[in-house]
Amino acid sequence: MGREKEKEKPSEKALNLLRSRLSDPNFIFRPLSDSPDSNYSKLKFIISTSVTEACNNSILLLGPHGSGKVAVLELVLSDLLQQYPEAISVIRLNGLLHSDDNCALKEIARQLCMEHQLLFSKVASFDDNSQFMIAMLRECGLAHKTIIFVLDEFDFFAQGKQRLLYSLLDAMQSVNSQAVVIGVSCRLDVDQLLEKRVRSRFSHRKLLFLSPSKEDTERFMEHILSLPMDSSLPHNYAAEFNGRLKKILSDERFKELIDTYLSFNFTIGHLVRFLFQAVSYMDLNAGFLSLGNLKTALSSNQRQLKLESIRDCSVLELYMMVCMKRLEVKEQTSYNFYSVMTEYKSIHDSFQTSDYYAANVCLRAFEHLLQCQLISFIDNKGHNQSVEFRPVKLLISSAELHQGLKSYQQCPAILLKLMDR
Repeated sequence: MGREKEKEKPSEKALNLLRSRLSDPNFIFRPLSDSPDSNYSKLKFIISTSVTEACNNSILLLGPHGSGKVAVLELVLSDLLQQYPEAISVIRLNGLLHSDDNCALKEIARQLCMEHQLLFSKVASFDDNSQFMIAMLRECGLAHKTIIFVLDEFDFFAQGKQRLLYSLLDAMQSVNSQAVVIGVSCRLDVDQLLEKRVRSRFSHRKLLFLSPSKEDTERFMEHILSLPMDSSLPHNYAAEFNGRLKKILSDERFKELIDTYLSFNFTIGHLVRFLFQAVSYMDLNAGFLSLGNLKTALSSNQRQLKLESIRDCSVLELYMMVCMKRLEVKEQTSYNFYSVMTEYKSIHDSFQTSDYYAANVCLRAFEHLLQCQLISFIDNKGHNQSVEFRPVKLLISSAELHQGLKSYQQCPAILLKLMDR
């Protein structure tokens, strides 16, 4: 085994190193800890203030899936648990599993019992578990121990009667309690779902996890892909690898590639998957990452399933998606079936197209787009409303729709012309 390791090529070692980095959220997000303006620094300050000054806090981490909310939170909690090992207790709930108030409170009681080596009762009622949680908050507060409640998929907890949120936040009004509630959600308007009695007890702090800019993307790539100079890799090989990487990052063709990539994908999670594919295409004989590897990864990483769904659409469904995109360009943030039909009629009247269908046919096409998940309802409200009245949003970008139209054999020329406007 030792001889085999000695014979391992530097390129193979580099590939294994890069893959391990891309699989490690701590390495990916660690550079954020250097900046005082980063979400890492802000979140760590809020939680550490609760620990050191014995106060209560609540905060929402908001951003799309893959934007790093959970990864940054776990990094902060890991650092604080090392810093204050005896002063922090973490309770984790997920809205997909614990959105039922009784189930959620029972899970809180179970984790508190496990943490403090107490006997857990499976048959305890909601009120029993609620009283137990309040008592534990009081006892931990007196012992100067902070309980951190992490509520992932927070929007699911904000549905129904919200008894859990009310019980938790109301218990935190006590002078003796010492707790932090951290809600994690991809819905930016999740605080608007809260009842008045819950909202009045929430601190309304929010941290937004936005899509990375072009400069941030390039910085992340250099951080992840640069080889360390003080590792077991040959010094000359690491130096040449990093030199070639810098040339790629400064190449105009690379900047165009990144522009294309960012028009399709918007989160750090997407970027990590893209880079994992790129390094997997690296030629181990040549031993270096190339621009061609990134181009190959880009072409395979573009959301093929959505593009295939577009190819399976009818011409009428293409018209409807183009109408929605035109409404967005006109800064109409909310639209329903009738808004789309008005735009569809406007296109027909302006260009005298032959592709004009009755409203009932258009409604079936609209419903099919919902089934294909090319569009979705904006929120869960209005279940009692008819489909045509509920506001929807497109789930594909302009670049994806444009590419899908170009690859559609029978696509009317007018649709490509409308997309180019």
